[in-house]
Amino acid sequence: MSDGRLAHQPVLLHEAVTALNIKPNGLYVDGTFGRGGHSRAILERLNKTGRLVALDRDLSAVQVAQTLDDARFSIIHSPFSRIQTALAERNISQADGVLLDIGVSSPQIDEAQRGFSFRGDGPLDMRMDQSRGQTAAEFLATTTEQQLQEVIKNYGEERFAKQIARALVKARTDGELLHTTRQLAALVASAVHKVEPGQDPATRTFQALRIFLNQELEELSLTLPQCANLLKHGGRLAVISFHSLEDRIVKHFIRSEQDRDDLPSNFPVRAADLPPPRLMAIGKPIKPSAQEIKTNPRSRSAVLRVAERTSAP
Repeated sequence: MSDGRLAHQPVLLHEAVTALNIKPNGLYVDGTFGRGGHSRAILERLNKTGRLVALDRDLSAVQVAQTLDDARFSIIHSPFSRIQTALAERNISQADGVLLDIGVSSPQIDEAQRGFSFRGDGPLDMRMDQSRGQTAAEFLATTTEQQLQEVIKNYGEERFAKQIARALVKARTDGELLHTTRQLAALVASAVHKVEPGQDPATRTFQALRIFLNQELEELSLTLPQCANLLKHGGRLAVISFHSLEDRIVKHFIRSEQDRDDLPSNFPVRAADLPPPRLMAIGKPIKPSAQEIKTNPRSRSAVLRVAERTSAP
């Protein structure tokens, strides 16, 4: 069976690794190993004293990482929201760079049994870490209509959230429990009366459930400050996101660490008297080239943001 390494195409590979400004003898952290495309590219730029530590909460990704035979590399089964603790347990308190590639990976989407996609029929799971947590089927069997509507609206930015939530709860009330991805997709499609061109009506609902169940936005919000804490002076943080909810968190975090010009006029402390910023944005947001989008359509919504740690304590 293929482990997915050949089929998976890491997004913004050259751009992200270049953005890290890698020192050959440095220590780097790949917070989202996936299938290891970015990790392998980082290792190619390290000398024999360099080191790379990767994290992933997906056991399938960890299994792939364990086949990477390189003394400079180690893998940790952990969500990246535990990045400081996980590294501290290995006596690591600082790094020269951290890379985060947010969201679901291509192998997770393509493996029907993971339940992330409606293109193949599989169980309604959607957990990135299948060793813990509630499945999508379990959530749909117990949630209220109000909570479901809020999840679909807030995490999927779906304007038909109310109609979809009502249809899902009615089906449950009528004794129709959802167990597979295609059952869910069909029920969502029946509740959406106006379909966007080129997009399946279930796309936003699947996105919303995945983000909610895996607490993806909360994980990201918890992780970014830890990354700033980990970085050495001159170290780089590179974050690839795939939709506006993620990118907004990254953008606002970097801006909050960098800017001192947005204080209210009546703020009791002058901006000049505040501690210097810990991060400085490097360049503008980077998006995939037309050629990359052509060869890997899933990259089309990706955005790479880069920040560098200053000398501020």
